[in-house]
Amino acid sequence: MLSNADIEALEDILFAEPWGDHALDFFGFHGVVCASVIGPVRLRAEDLFCLATGSDTLPDDGVPEIFARCVKQLGEDMAHALDMGQPLELPEPEDGDPMNALENWCAGFVDTFLEHEESWLEAAAEEEVADLMVPMLTLSGLFEGDDFTKVRNDEKLSARMAEAIPDSLTDLYLLFHAPD
Repeated sequence: MLSNADIEALEDILFAEPWGDHALDFFGFHGVVCASVIGPVRLRAEDLFCLATGSDTLPDDGVPEIFARCVKQLGEDMAHALDMGQPLELPEPEDGDPMNALENWCAGFVDTFLEHEESWLEAAAEEEVADLMVPMLTLSGLFEGDDFTKVRNDEKLSARMAEAIPDSLTDLYLLFHAPD
């Protein structure tokens, strides 16, 4: 688990110039790391930095140490929980709108999935991956189709999708990482 100080230091990096306008917040960062842990391709801190900041290049002095440390700690905590059969707990805001935080988390997760979609779909049955991705795809706010919009605008349907995310994450993890 990351400390509040780690989260604050991480957000200082994410919201810094020159990528601050395009970077994800902590919730989106958490989603990016989660997709890296869950998916078939474990991404390096450098790759996650580019995804989280929306930048194509790394800073001249490389990935900041606190960013790399947070990626490592969070990734290890997630993998350990999943290996122990525990569902992942998504971060919740201390104040503010929990659905906005969930949307940001889903957007980070889905961005990472889309960046490596081919690997995800080659590593397991495409239909199974697609079915398990529905809650995150729907709540990410990245897609404007009628069905996505209908679910996001319906409080009960959105809540059901949100409740399905931990099970979907566990099932995806097992799909890619359980021994045959």
